[in-house]
Amino acid sequence: MSIALKNIVLVVQATWSGESLDAVVETVSIDSRSLQNSSHTLFFALVGPNNDAHTYIKDLVHSGVKNFVVQYIPEGCAGKANFLVVQNTLTALQDFAAYYRSTFHFPVLGITGSNGKTIVKEWLNFLLSPDFNVIRSPKSYNSQVGVPLSVVAINEKHNLGIFEAGISTVQEMAQLQKVIQPTIGVLTNIGTSHDEGFVNLEQKIKQKLLLFEHVSVLIYQKNKVVDQCLDPAIQVFSWSFEDPKASVFIFKKQTDAQGTLIEYRYKQNNAAFKIPFQDNASIENAISCLMVLLHFNYDSTLISSRLALLFPVEMRLKLKDGINNCTLIDDSYSSDFQSLKIALDFLESQKKLENKTVILSDIFQSGLSNEVLYAKVAQLILSNNIHRVIGIGHTISEFKDRFQNCITFADTAAFIDNFETLEFANETILVKGARSFEFEQIVSLLEEKTHETVLEINLNAISHNLNFFKSKLQPKVKIMVMVKAFGYGNGGLEIANLLQHHKVDYLGVAFADEGIALKNGGIELPIMVLNPENSSFSAIIHHQLEPEIYCLKGLHAFLKIAKQKNLQHFPIHIKLDTGMHRLGFEKEAIPELIATLKGNPHVKVQSILSHLATSDDLVHRDFTISQINLFETLSSRIILELENHPIRHILNTSGISNYPDAQYNMVRLGIGLYGVSNDPLEQKYLENVGTLKSVISQIRTIAPGQSVGYGRKFMAQSTTNVATIPIGYADGISRGWGNGVGFVIIKNKKATIIGSICMDMLMVDVTAIDCREGDAVVIFGEKPTVSYLAKKLKTIPYEILTSISQRVKRVFYR
Repeated sequence: MSIALKNIVLVVQATWSGESLDAVVETVSIDSRSLQNSSHTLFFALVGPNNDAHTYIKDLVHSGVKNFVVQYIPEGCAGKANFLVVQNTLTALQDFAAYYRSTFHFPVLGITGSNGKTIVKEWLNFLLSPDFNVIRSPKSYNSQVGVPLSVVAINEKHNLGIFEAGISTVQEMAQLQKVIQPTIGVLTNIGTSHDEGFVNLEQKIKQKLLLFEHVSVLIYQKNKVVDQCLDPAIQVFSWSFEDPKASVFIFKKQTDAQGTLIEYRYKQNNAAFKIPFQDNASIENAISCLMVLLHFNYDSTLISSRLALLFPVEMRLKLKDGINNCTLIDDSYSSDFQSLKIALDFLESQKKLENKTVILSDIFQSGLSNEVLYAKVAQLILSNNIHRVIGIGHTISEFKDRFQNCITFADTAAFIDNFETLEFANETILVKGARSFEFEQIVSLLEEKTHETVLEINLNAISHNLNFFKSKLQPKVKIMVMVKAFGYGNGGLEIANLLQHHKVDYLGVAFADEGIALKNGGIELPIMVLNPENSSFSAIIHHQLEPEIYCLKGLHAFLKIAKQKNLQHFPIHIKLDTGMHRLGFEKEAIPELIATLKGNPHVKVQSILSHLATSDDLVHRDFTISQINLFETLSSRIILELENHPIRHILNTSGISNYPDAQYNMVRLGIGLYGVSNDPLEQKYLENVGTLKSVISQIRTIAPGQSVGYGRKFMAQSTTNVATIPIGYADGISRGWGNGVGFVIIKNKKATIIGSICMDMLMVDVTAIDCREGDAVVIFGEKPTVSYLAKKLKTIPYEILTSISQRVKRVFYR
């Protein structure tokens, strides 16, 4: 995004006051706490029932923010920044987003309905991402604020949008339609959510259908009430379980323990697909996804293969084991009337324990007076047969008498102080609170402490490996350590802190956000960003990162910003392409590169670098030598012309060992730090850094002829003891490691993985191992090593390490 302030003034119909209308806006923010706020941020000071962002403007001006959309200029701020004064900042945000959306011309799916919006959106992103660069709403950003914030994240690389829109009353959808401007509509299930905001069901449907006024096609489940509300001019693509006249007729669904088989007819042809779900909501959501794929002309075979891989979308409401035989429902990050109803429905479905307790904070964003709101909440609690209510917050405490068997506390701290007196046992507990109440502390107290799947990181081993490679360096040669991709999957900030302690010279990251996270975490070492996008240059400058520049377009873009900011000798790194043919200036571009840089006061060439394609394979030694020679020629020419003495570096981990004469002024240490080498002799001197561990969740015995896992890929030939381990491909374990190929270590013995690896778990044969539920399991570490897994899976250790999901807890130890 790069939009002149003078254009935005017209878009939001503002009165301007300030320094310069020529200022350029690159990002939009509504959060005064965001560390990404900069001089090119446009801050919308939203006003809500409990907060007025105008109160934070003075601090934002002091921190360097220059551009604001406001309803009034706060006292003492006039003349210190650019202010666009409007009647309503929320409307201005929406108008700005609508303008920004209109500058892009690719297909956009608009999704609305009562239920299933977020799941359908996330599934469609998964299903379509192999073929499109998708921009979608983050999480459940479907509100009057969330939708515009989602839309302004579009960039030039996207060629498909998926945005969800949620409304709770009339006159909301028309504004969201202007912002999203969908070309394809998807209407999900119409239920009773938000009914109180509408006169009747027909009004609610008509309001939701406003999103689709200008779509080329509307995808929906054929329904008489919806059909009556539809504009006849809208082209529809419908599906139905009952009406054969629908575009797609679902004529059979069959559910078993593995999921649901769905058979359908489209254009006189029958086809089928299977999903790993049995519930009706998931079935309907999957069919909505099917319809989109059909609209995009995917063939039935590809549709079937992709839908079979659908996964549960983790929502905020989670079921956990609690202390003292309790069941815990964790909905500790939101507190509004509508989501309370959903949570109570979920609570009611848990019939394991008779007694039910609700821990509830003050409720926000209801649109009702407190008197009306808490009368409704009390009635809702009563109708759900809740035995005990624990209210936390000043407002709910004022309405304590509305509830039966209710105790209240002023804040979370007071609850924690009295925790031992509350006696939680043999009950289902719903914990529901606004984020500001930090109810995660309550969940931590109530949650049963169990073993977890963890990646243990040995910091001593990292120190050892660093010193091993340092010992190979010539005197005064600097070392840059790569901590990109979350420290090769091991944990970026923690490892960066250790490297800072060891006083390495540079850190390397792939993208700006990785470097920003390190800087925000207190890292003071210089950080080079290897693959900076032009849109990130302002953030790079703001956080004092150092960009790698690899093409003339990127150089001119950076110099433009550097000139605007009046930078002096800002450090940049020039990447040369010596044969990798991935990124970098080629030989032909060197004269223009030199001409552009020569005499430019805004930047300083801090280093010149290139990358070796085959430093780990001595079969290609001649090619590597040719790369080094070309690097010498090109870099020497640049140095001579610029009369500068930058750092030069071309060696990676393998290069340090195999080409010691090309160390120049600095080397870049990557995978070697994490204990992996391509040289078997060198590997002996490195220490293992990461050990991926889990536990046995359950052990069962199956008879001959019984199967394990999806697709029945494993069939027992004899009585077999099967252990289930809570780690799967969503955690980074390749599905290719299943079905007898791979193994884990239990009690120092190999346990073969049987059946297909699931999203969140895998199963192993423990017939010959004396083990129990809760016993430790090693997936990789000293044995099997990451290199062993990579060899068997015909990949590289980098992929194994970086594939470990960040949902796997990292535990660092010395």
